[in-house]
Amino acid sequence: MTADARDLVGLVVVSHSRALAQAAVTLASQMLHGSPVPIAVAAGLDELTLGTDALSIKEAIEEVAGPAGAVVLMDLGSAVLSAELALELLEDPSMADRVVLSPAPLVEGLVAAAVTAAGGADRQAVAAEAQNALLAKAAQLADPASEAPPPADQEPAEEEPAELVAEFTVANRHGLHARPAARLVGAMHGLDARVRLRNLSTGGGPVPAGSLTRVATLGALHGHRVAVLASGRQASEAVERLLALAERRFDEPVDEGPAPALVQRDGPGPLPASPGIAIGPVRPLGRAGGPESAPGNRTAGGQAAAEPAEPGSPAQEWRRVTAATATVRREIERYRALAQQAGPQQAGIFDAHLLLLADEELLADVKVRLDSGADAVAAWTGAVAVVEQQWSRLPDAYLRARAEDVRAVGAQVLAALTGTTAATLSGPGILVAAELTPGQVTELDGDALHGIVLAFGSPSSHAAILARARGIPAVVGAGPGVLELPEGSLLAIDGATGELVLDPPEAIIALFRQRAAERAIRSSTERAAAAGPACTTDGVRIEVAANLGSQADARAAADRGADGAGLVRTEFLFLHRDAAPDRDEQAAEYLAIARAMPGLRITLRTLDAGADKPVSYLPLPTEDNPYLGQRGIRLSLARRELLFEQLAAFCEVARQAPINVLFPMISTVSELRDARRVLEDAAGPGGLPDGLRVGMMVEVPAAALKIASFLECLDFLSIGTNDLTQYALAAERGNAAVAALADPLDPGVLTLIRHVCRAAAGHVPVAVCGEAAADELAIPVLLGLGARELSVSAPSVPAVKARVRGLDLDRCRAVAQSALDLPDAAAVRALISSALPADPLS
Repeated sequence: MTADARDLVGLVVVSHSRALAQAAVTLASQMLHGSPVPIAVAAGLDELTLGTDALSIKEAIEEVAGPAGAVVLMDLGSAVLSAELALELLEDPSMADRVVLSPAPLVEGLVAAAVTAAGGADRQAVAAEAQNALLAKAAQLADPASEAPPPADQEPAEEEPAELVAEFTVANRHGLHARPAARLVGAMHGLDARVRLRNLSTGGGPVPAGSLTRVATLGALHGHRVAVLASGRQASEAVERLLALAERRFDEPVDEGPAPALVQRDGPGPLPASPGIAIGPVRPLGRAGGPESAPGNRTAGGQAAAEPAEPGSPAQEWRRVTAATATVRREIERYRALAQQAGPQQAGIFDAHLLLLADEELLADVKVRLDSGADAVAAWTGAVAVVEQQWSRLPDAYLRARAEDVRAVGAQVLAALTGTTAATLSGPGILVAAELTPGQVTELDGDALHGIVLAFGSPSSHAAILARARGIPAVVGAGPGVLELPEGSLLAIDGATGELVLDPPEAIIALFRQRAAERAIRSSTERAAAAGPACTTDGVRIEVAANLGSQADARAAADRGADGAGLVRTEFLFLHRDAAPDRDEQAAEYLAIARAMPGLRITLRTLDAGADKPVSYLPLPTEDNPYLGQRGIRLSLARRELLFEQLAAFCEVARQAPINVLFPMISTVSELRDARRVLEDAAGPGGLPDGLRVGMMVEVPAAALKIASFLECLDFLSIGTNDLTQYALAAERGNAAVAALADPLDPGVLTLIRHVCRAAAGHVPVAVCGEAAADELAIPVLLGLGARELSVSAPSVPAVKARVRGLDLDRCRAVAQSALDLPDAAAVRALISSALPADPLS
């Protein structure tokens, strides 16, 4: 701070948003005409994450508070509490006496404060001017607006004809679908009347009752109230006809069976993610309380608290609370961003959670408890329990249910405070959650987990992939509305079709159980034949390998007749720990996988971390789009010592078992050559082990298009359709809003696959290890384009082999060639369904 500036009152801008604070400072600075008013910003937890931090505020105050002191302007909620804590943290306690916390509006207050401070006013005057900043605006808006009569020569607007208004409730089980809508439209023909319909239950409309397509857009379901608005000479007759039709259920036969409460949402979901039937109670995702948890030692959100440690000072414990709430805020902001793609109402669910995190009364109660000597866990738990109890006692049932929100947020913050992150279920049933990490899917108890329903995500997300690997029925992209399903309510899901039915009637339960029985019979037949080779009807053998993530997966794959391991995701060894595994640990684990599949070739992929698979001890810079950043081979080459150790472990195993090395996310020939040099160095003086084969994943469209330039360095290729599809179609694989777009059967993606297979023909074999390899509709096209190995999850091996055995390769080539000329994936799927239909129970 310059000498002149030190004579002026300093200003501190505290905001949850760094961008907002910086914009406000820019605006205020334009009013100063070069005057050196010291202004510091303490806003956001980083450039993108909302929140406030007391330490940052403390540092900002110390930066600008000279002898004249400082005025602190804050935006809302926890900003005030963070600013109060910052005063307590000041290294010079006397400085707090020279600081004024102003309740002024942030933007207007900052402009007024800056101008006043530039004039040399003291801090009290600066704070007063800031607080009065709204007076001019209020006075201007308080002036009554004159309501002048319309000009005398202005023609009065033409009056709308008088309307008759009536109302009916849709009694048809499936709403106004095609047949009843056609009856409604037909009844309006020939009448001299203008009839419109409005869906009072959804706000849809109005639409003309004489248009079948427009009536269909009304979305009138069973129980919806529909208003009828009619004008014209025969309006009365039109209304009478329509109401009579509605009374007769639009002449549709009465179905006495109860209407199932199918869980629906706007957009492409729900989407099938892992086949299978599950019927059971809704179970939300919880957190484990750790080994020290004991019955009766329960806390907010049903969490079990760890033994309390000796609490620090109130300031230290408050710092723990603010850090935990900041962590949870980032989680919720991520969920909210996903929900926003489905619409503002869905995002509103998470708005409520964010507001709870910033609730002034809740945080003030926490602070009071801390000042009384409680530690962070006890203070947070106690304050949340009070709010939860208050909400639970409200007379309105809907508002009482919002106590679930309090419990959810309370549990998230408690988990962040205690470091308890293991995912748990409160009992056997169907897990309903916003999304799951790969680690959470693997750590959930398989005996209790009957099925999975995710509000977000896509069928190609890693959570879905692991659910399929474990044989757990799953539906994804169901929308955030599923997060409000009451715990314990009965839910039926079909992971092969994406159907979700809440409180299913007996008829639906019987139907789902019948499907499950039929699929079990089919599965048993396929399992019995799984050990044999998969040959097409014209005698071409197709290797069907397994994608693995553990020794257990390897044993399951061998049991289901896999011809090898087409992909071992070695990152399972690197996640959920504080340091990377050493060479010996890696070699022992990889050798155990190989021995679980004796004599079969095992493809070990080097560490594929980054993006949605972060590794805590490999910190990466914040990236706007991590899927396009440092991941896969890029990360490994940047951490060369880590890659060297892993490849050395691969070579040790390759001297005892048939091994392939697979490099992920290769974009350039120089990357591949660089990775091969590390492999050769790791192999040691004796050179590469006999039989060791080197391959690359084809995931980047540019690599697919120039694949011929890679072939001299390779023994095989493996096409990763999940990432290849995501990059080719600019549709993130975990984004529910574009999940339907990210279809590997899009002709653009298929054209890339054909190019790879044609270039590789006669040089190296081509495998497919993405999820398309297990899609019964995709299999014939992949074979027709030239793939000769399919690597799928272990439970899928028998079904994929059965599908291959029913295909004629010449017919597959013809269908694949036709698919390339179609406009989209939907058309491709329709072509395959008619030409080479899959089993409807798949």
